[in-house]
Amino acid sequence: MTTQQRPVTMLIAALGGEGGGVLTNWIMAAAADLGLPAQSTSIPGVAQRTGGTTYYIEIYPLTWQQLGPRRPVLALAPGIGDIDVLVSSEFMEAGRCIAGGFCTPDRTLLISSTSRFYVINEKMALGDGRFDDARLLEAAEKNSQGRILFDMEAVAKEAGSMINAVMLGAIAGCGKLPIPVEAFERAIRAEGKAAEANLRGFRAGLAAAHAEATTLRRAAEPKRREKPRNDLATLEREIRQTMPQSAQDIVIEGVRRLARFQDDNYARLFLDRLEPLRDLDAQAQDGGKLLRETARHLAVRMSFEDLIRVAQAKIDPSRMQRIEQELNAKTDEPYTVTEFLKPGIEEMCQVLPPALARRIIAFSEKRGWLDTVHVGMYVKTTSISGYLRFWLLAKLRPLRRYMHRYVEEQAQIEAWLGMILQAARYSPALALEIAECARLIKGYGSTHKRGTQNFQTIEMRLIRPALQGAIPPQDAIDGITSARTAALVDPEGQSLAKCLDEFDARLSFRIAAE
Repeated sequence: MTTQQRPVTMLIAALGGEGGGVLTNWIMAAAADLGLPAQSTSIPGVAQRTGGTTYYIEIYPLTWQQLGPRRPVLALAPGIGDIDVLVSSEFMEAGRCIAGGFCTPDRTLLISSTSRFYVINEKMALGDGRFDDARLLEAAEKNSQGRILFDMEAVAKEAGSMINAVMLGAIAGCGKLPIPVEAFERAIRAEGKAAEANLRGFRAGLAAAHAEATTLRRAAEPKRREKPRNDLATLEREIRQTMPQSAQDIVIEGVRRLARFQDDNYARLFLDRLEPLRDLDAQAQDGGKLLRETARHLAVRMSFEDLIRVAQAKIDPSRMQRIEQELNAKTDEPYTVTEFLKPGIEEMCQVLPPALARRIIAFSEKRGWLDTVHVGMYVKTTSISGYLRFWLLAKLRPLRRYMHRYVEEQAQIEAWLGMILQAARYSPALALEIAECARLIKGYGSTHKRGTQNFQTIEMRLIRPALQGAIPPQDAIDGITSARTAALVDPEGQSLAKCLDEFDARLSFRIAAE
């Protein structure tokens, strides 16, 4: 076949619950409306998130009337190197298709969302286990003929629609398919379900495709966009005026994150805590590296996981909309969402005043209840009573500053920052290793407890002695790096204990030899 005679081939990679099947039906309906021969197949698979599915479509660019007695033969499965348009709802899924050879620089237009839905291996890592987005972008640029990349998830939220409608808009705007925009709009209206919302998403995706947003914006923009307030805008202007260029993006993201987590005053506290470090980092003339890494870890530590934040996530409207879409529930069709919770004594004490919480925890620890007593709960967030439980808990956010967990976290953060500042005065490299130890502390419950214990062990065995001059700076740097790695690999602490014992033995032997 000549180029004009062969079908247009499209491979769509989507996650479970994102409406990939509906997207395929829209495209097929639009092709049928124009009298174009088309064929689609779906390949369901239990992929990295137990729900990855690919959809393959071939559309012949001539109508049945133009073909006359001829009948094109369309393939049922995608061929490596034979894809004209590769569409992905998530950046890692695009990377998987690239790795499979379906995206080639001589032929394929890549249309992908730059948003991420982290895989299990990324989530379960105690440190920052996220895959490098820069590597994904590099692979996309190297292995595609053209690219339309933008945050489809954010566009869908702004438009109040599902991501599949935004994907259809991007497809319509790419100019590769022999289908005009009006045919896609007719297909959406004919399908009938949530037509207005889907049309909003379609038009938003169409506009984004026309703008050819080809830069990876996820690292520079918050996942959930909010209209900037005047005071938050003031903080951002201050950052651009006072912070080194290399750290500005991280610090700006930090104030946005903390303003959402608590309020603008809390974001101001974040900036205030960075000021002494900014001055020391400038004196070291290290290009803002220490400030950037400390700001990144400080923003994460200050936005800790507590019961209030969990409650906010449980009743988030976007979460309920996603669940409804995954269930394929109709507008008038009831469904139930049941949350399974098992908080322990320490988790329940998080929202109590510090003095009362400490007494309860001490009393329970004496009787061995902390690790054995848990309260199993089954809460239906789709019921009035269940929703109100989480809603009332989320409304405690203004009182967070007076709660036990908040006070404990702030004290630990101040101690950690104090060690970084002390080390930065004579060894920026040592200060950077101390900052990186914040990777050990994450999550809540037993995960947070183990990480905190490992951090405290490294602090007492390595960091404090180094700051007191008992361990030479370079030895301390090597020891902290090895100990942190051991703790991340084995959160139970056995590898960490072995690593520290070996470090003590090596240090003692060298001192004795000298």
